[in-house]
Amino acid sequence: MARITGGLGTSHVPMIGRTIAAGTQAEVSFAPFFDGYVPVHRWLGERKPDVAIVFYNDHGLNFALDNMPTFAIGAAGEYRNADEGWGEPEPRSFRGAPELSWHLIQSLVADEFDPSVCREMLFDHAGITALDLLYPGHDVPVAVIPIVINAVQPPLPTPLRCYKLGQAIGRAVASFGQDIGVLIVGSGGLSHELGEFGKINQPFDRMTMDKIVADPEALTRYTNDEIVDLAGAQGLELMTWIAMRGAVAGAVDVVSSVYHAPISHTGGAMMLIEPKAEA
Repeated sequence: MARITGGLGTSHVPMIGRTIAAGTQAEVSFAPFFDGYVPVHRWLGERKPDVAIVFYNDHGLNFALDNMPTFAIGAAGEYRNADEGWGEPEPRSFRGAPELSWHLIQSLVADEFDPSVCREMLFDHAGITALDLLYPGHDVPVAVIPIVINAVQPPLPTPLRCYKLGQAIGRAVASFGQDIGVLIVGSGGLSHELGEFGKINQPFDRMTMDKIVADPEALTRYTNDEIVDLAGAQGLELMTWIAMRGAVAGAVDVVSSVYHAPISHTGGAMMLIEPKAEA
């Protein structure tokens, strides 16, 4: 049976991707953020997951304001990137896992979720940055399943709904018949607001990282409006971390964790967790 090997939450602001592309990770002021990934790279070398399921928010590549699904899942055999308005990017391709994708889709529908199903899907910086942090050098050995969560335009899913989505994904992975390892990634946040550069709530961010480990259900009791007030409008990207934690059920151990503020205009965070070993 398939198994979830771990879960990773990470910030994905374009500055991170630009720094990786320039090869200046050791030179920037937020170098400690990249240092936190050294244990992650060792962990990946040991666990060698086969698939990464990536929760993220689309930045206009697939969905405009006139067509914004609450949840969307990729079912393609390949995903490519495209220009988000920063200039034409380097063309890239990411291998999909369509058999697992369709299993997830069918399981979600049976679990009373109704995701938009994308047989073709462009992959933007929110997902790509996370993968580049995990696998330096643009060599991504895992297959990828993108899952978009609407963090842009109301009506927005609640934290509890996103947590339940993650739980449903976790159950679906556990019922997949192939013997594969799956890494769950939540790419987003933490606190930031594009309209108010520098709006960072470090105490809220650190509390969030504590609760992700010890009491994720506490985060599901916030309303969307409360999160916006505390963490900024783009702080709603926290939903990707909540979904990730829903998928990685039960008690967990922290493999690596780092918080650095600011990175660009956000509270930059990373945390890798794995299911706690049975005694």
